[in-house]
Amino acid sequence: MKAAILQEKLKEGLLVIERICSKSSTLPILNNILISASKNFLCLESSNLEIGIKWWILAKIEKEGSIAVPAHLFSSFINLITNEKLNLESAGTTLKIIEQNQSTSINGFSGEDFPILPIVEKENEAAIIGMDELCGGLSQIINIPAPFTSRPEVAGIYFLLQKNQIVLAATDSFRLGEKKLFPKNPPNKECSFILPQRTAKEIINIFNQKEGNLKIYLSPNQAAFEFSMEEVSHPKVLLISKLIEGEYPNYQEIIPPKTKTQIILKRQEFVDQIKLASLFSKKTNEIKLKINSKEKKLEILSQNPEAGEYRSSLLGETKGEPLDISFNHRFLLDGLLSIKSPEVILGLNGEEGAAVLKPNSDEGYIYIIMPMKGS
Repeated sequence: MKAAILQEKLKEGLLVIERICSKSSTLPILNNILISASKNFLCLESSNLEIGIKWWILAKIEKEGSIAVPAHLFSSFINLITNEKLNLESAGTTLKIIEQNQSTSINGFSGEDFPILPIVEKENEAAIIGMDELCGGLSQIINIPAPFTSRPEVAGIYFLLQKNQIVLAATDSFRLGEKKLFPKNPPNKECSFILPQRTAKEIINIFNQKEGNLKIYLSPNQAAFEFSMEEVSHPKVLLISKLIEGEYPNYQEIIPPKTKTQIILKRQEFVDQIKLASLFSKKTNEIKLKINSKEKKLEILSQNPEAGEYRSSLLGETKGEPLDISFNHRFLLDGLLSIKSPEVILGLNGEEGAAVLKPNSDEGYIYIIMPMKGS
C-alpha cells in the first residue's frame, strides 16, 4: 500500500472510527485499525464484532493494499504531528509514515487478519432520513433503556418503520419514551427492529449536527447506516451493527388515551424546582407532587430526616381532579430534559396510573413514567 493524504483528513477519520476499537485480550486484532487503499480511496475501519465502522476519503493512491495497526498508537501519533501532508506506505506488517522531515515505522498486522464486515446489499435499503432528524429523535430516548437486564429486547432502541413515519421507542419497564419522525422520503417498506443502545449512541456521536441524509439498510440480523460523500457517489461513513433478537413488548398498551388530571407548566421552572427538591429526597429518590386545581398550582415536596425538607410551588394551567402523587425525581428529570419546548404538559391518572409528560408544542414525542407506590 502507498497513499498520500492530508493529516487533518486522517484525524477526522480516526475521530469517527477509533471509538469502538475493542480492548480485547482474546482477539488482539480488534485493538487495531485497518487501513486500506483501493482505486482513489483510503479507508479506515474498526470493529468490536458487535459494531463495525468504515470511513473513506479521496486520496492519491499509488499502490493498493492494506495493513492493520494499533489504534491507540496510530491515533496518538497522527494527532501529535504537525505536517499537513503525509505519505503512508506498508511493507509486510510494517506501516511507514513519511513526513517532510522524518519517517516513522509502526509495527502492525496483515490486513487479511482483520475481521471482514458484512456486505451491505443495496436492495435492502429500508429508509432514508436526515441525520439531524434521526440524531435528534434518538437523543430524546437514548438514556431510557436498561442495558443490564435479563430481558435483552428492552435493552435497545425499538425502530418501527411505517408508511409515513418512523417510530422510535425505549423503555426500562419504569418509564417509556416514544418519538415519531416524519422523514421527507417515506420508508421503503414496513418493518421493525431493535438496535443496541451502544449503536444508537455511536450514531448520535458520529452523525449529530451534520447535514445530509442517512440510508438505512436491513438484513435479518444486521442494520447498516450509510452517509455518502458530497464530491462523488460513494459512501463516506458506514456503520454496521448486530440487532437484538426478540420481540419488543407491545408498549402502546400502557400509553393512556386520556388523563384525569392535567397541568401545563413552564419547562425550565419545573426542571429547576425538581433539581432543588432532589437535594432533599431520600435514597429512594422520591419527591411528592400535589396538584391543586382550584388554585391552579403544583406543589413540590421532598424531605429527608438527615438533610431536611424542601417545599415549593409553581403556577400552571390545570384541569381535572386534584391529586397527590410521588415520582422518582431522576426519572422525572430525565423526561423533562429530553423536551426542548418552553412549556410541558403533565397528565396524571390517579396515584398509581401511568403519567404522561410531553411538550406543549410537539405531537411527536411522549414520555411515560410510573408513579412510586405506597407514598
